[in-house]
Amino acid sequence: MIEMAAIDARGLQKTYGTGDAAVTALRGVDLTARYGEMVALVGPSGCGKTTLISILAGLLSRDGGMLQLAGVDPDALSNHDRTLWRRHNIGFVFQQFNLIPQISVVENVAIPLLLRGDSRNSSIERAAAMLQRMGLQGREYSRSDKLSGGQQQRVAMARSLVHEPRILVCDEPTSALDGATGQRVMELVREQGCREDRLVVIVTHDDRIFHFADRIVHMDDGRVTRVTDAQVEIAALRAAFAAEKDSA
Repeated sequence: MIEMAAIDARGLQKTYGTGDAAVTALRGVDLTARYGEMVALVGPSGCGKTTLISILAGLLSRDGGMLQLAGVDPDALSNHDRTLWRRHNIGFVFQQFNLIPQISVVENVAIPLLLRGDSRNSSIERAAAMLQRMGLQGREYSRSDKLSGGQQQRVAMARSLVHEPRILVCDEPTSALDGATGQRVMELVREQGCREDRLVVIVTHDDRIFHFADRIVHMDDGRVTRVTDAQVEIAALRAAFAAEKDSA
C-alpha cells in the first residue's frame, strides 16, 4: 500500500481580482487525501469548491499555502512540465463537459491517450471499451452535440477515466444523470478510481451518492469547516429524514 498522501494541502489561498473588486475564494484550506479513497466536497454554491478542485487538478495556481499532488508541487513546474505531468496523472470531469462537437464521441474519449503519445488505433480501441462500460455502445461515432445531457456526462466521465489517472477530480459528476444511471456511473468510478494507487475527489450536491465516498469534506466561505466519515453522515441524514417524516 502506498503510504504517501495523494493530496497534501496546507493553508491554500486564492483571490480573484484586486483592490475593491477582489474576491477571496479560498481562505487557508487544509486537506489531506489518501490513495484508495473517494472524498466528496460539499457546501453551498460560491463556497470555493470549484476553485479548490481546479487547484487540486493543477488547472489553477494558488496564491498561498503548500500543496503536494502525488508527491509533486505543480506550481514548482514550468508550464510545459505541468501540462505533461497533468496529462499522465490527472483526470478531470468538467461540470459543463467540455466535449469537442466537431469530432466523434470515441475521439473525444481518446484525447487523453493521444495527448500522452499512444497510437491512434490503441487509443480508439481503449476509448470504445470505456464507452461500452458507460453504456454508450453504438454511439461511438456520433457527434457529442447530438447526445443528451446525460449521455454527454457519461462521455466526459469516460474521457476522464480512460488513461487511468492517479487523481480523478469530478465536478458534479451525476448532475445530468437519473438516479439509476448515476449509481451505475459512480460504481464504475469507484471501481476504476479508488485503487491503492489512485484517488477520487468529487464535488457534489447529490446525497444519493454519498455512500460511494469514504469521507465528506464540508466547505463554507472558502474554508473547510469539518470532515466526516461518509457512513456517519449517511446515518445522520437518514435519522433526520425519519424524524421529519414522523413529525409530518
